[in-house]
Amino acid sequence: MYQSIRMDADMGITSFYFLCFFAVLLLLYYVLPGKMQWGLLLVCSIAYYLLGGNGMLILYPIVSVTACYVGIRLLTASSVREEKEENGQGNCLSEKRRRRILIVTILVNIGILVALKYVNFGIYTIDGIARLFGSNEELIQSVDFLVPLGVSFYTFSLLGYVIDVYYGIAKPQKNYFKLMLYGMYFPVIISGPILKYREHGEQFFEPHPFDYRRVTRGLQRMLWGFFKKLVIAERLGMLVDTVYGGYAGYPGMFIWVATACYAFQLYTDFSGCMDIVLGISESFGILLPENFQTPFFAGSIAEYWRRWHITLGVWMKEYVFYPVLRTKFFTNLNQSWKKKFGKKKGKQYATFAAMFVLWLTVGIWHGGDWKFVIGSGLLHWFYIVMEELLAPPCARLMERWHIDAGGKAVRVIRIVRTFFLVCIGDLFFRAASVGDAFKMLRGAVCVWNPSVLWDGSLLSLGLDPIEAVIVVAALFVLYAVSIAQSKGTVRDRIADKPLLVRWIVWYALLFAVILLGCYGPGYSAGEFIYQGF
Repeated sequence: MYQSIRMDADMGITSFYFLCFFAVLLLLYYVLPGKMQWGLLLVCSIAYYLLGGNGMLILYPIVSVTACYVGIRLLTASSVREEKEENGQGNCLSEKRRRRILIVTILVNIGILVALKYVNFGIYTIDGIARLFGSNEELIQSVDFLVPLGVSFYTFSLLGYVIDVYYGIAKPQKNYFKLMLYGMYFPVIISGPILKYREHGEQFFEPHPFDYRRVTRGLQRMLWGFFKKLVIAERLGMLVDTVYGGYAGYPGMFIWVATACYAFQLYTDFSGCMDIVLGISESFGILLPENFQTPFFAGSIAEYWRRWHITLGVWMKEYVFYPVLRTKFFTNLNQSWKKKFGKKKGKQYATFAAMFVLWLTVGIWHGGDWKFVIGSGLLHWFYIVMEELLAPPCARLMERWHIDAGGKAVRVIRIVRTFFLVCIGDLFFRAASVGDAFKMLRGAVCVWNPSVLWDGSLLSLGLDPIEAVIVVAALFVLYAVSIAQSKGTVRDRIADKPLLVRWIVWYALLFAVILLGCYGPGYSAGEFIYQGF
């Protein structure tokens, strides 16, 4: 079986030792001359990787960076030769050879990713099919690998850069060590976001003089991330673990409540991690892309994915969906179906087929297990296809019934519907297996016990009354901040308040984390959920 390398508890980004590591780094960062800052970040990124677990695993990102660097240099050399050829100064590498360079670079990186994360996926699938036909033995023995931190994140960031260089839309980086920093930047290596070099890469190497406002804003964002993770996500995880760990004894409403709690746990865990990562980077003067935009306010699954894990969605759209649509197979399919179903329907159906490839890839990216392929991939493809197909008749129906499609009531219904559909996907995502997910769905649907919502039964799931009050109050704070975010940046609005008000807000948040956060001797805050991807 696979073992994703676990970050040493002493160096997890919510730990005391990491905060000491960050504080020392921040001090040195602004003491050093600006031109040396990027070198310090590279050294600390390497040190963090070595201190965080099995140090030998650093070889994997180094191999990926090296393969991409060589590919970029070869592509750059071929571009120079093409310019000389245009001026009659020599022979150029053909476009065919440039494409081969790109393909080899992609295959090296994807090959590492597949070997580390997906070989067992194929083995388990083959063995599972064999069992359906009566085999009681494993046809193929599974392999045991340690998977390095952030392999899916740094692989996609690097591959996107190489592809952009190939198409001439990104500047090639000639310095190997600068490319290494881009690929191994220590905050991003944990759970992303997925970067685009053409938008975010060069700022890693620019000098950043000390800016009090920028540093404090970064620390403020980190504090908000700690609140999400330590006050909300960790507590919700106790309830979720209880129900999902023994779902046979918690049917009906228990499963629905635990699944809704898991949706909020996943969001506060992942977005909390992003707040810490983006806050760390902002304090260095490096602005990384946003990965969330109040996703639970989405009125459709398509809108949800424009708000959730934004950088993954953008990457998949640019480097998977559009290239698939442009392939000869899908071009011919589009033309064929236009003749068969009409221009509009034919184009729509061909797009749905390309979207299937997209969402299959999204599901596989999340992990080598069918529960991810279904819960984070194909189920959402089905949702979006059905939304597209049902949108016209639903619009006609609302018009016939004189329902305002843009009204607040309809918007609320759509948000609730979308959240429910997301929860079904999250159930597959969190369950131990696809089989367990279907058993949980059956137990949730076949047992009607709404009384557990008010008879105190929920307080037997790992949270006592005080803990339950804390997490409910914290969720209300999260909701209020999310509402405020829809009207502008919350930190900017707080910054415009009088000094006393600012102090009250930030110190209240600080003491909430200190007094209510789940941490301390004898307690190890759980790893970020997306750290394993």
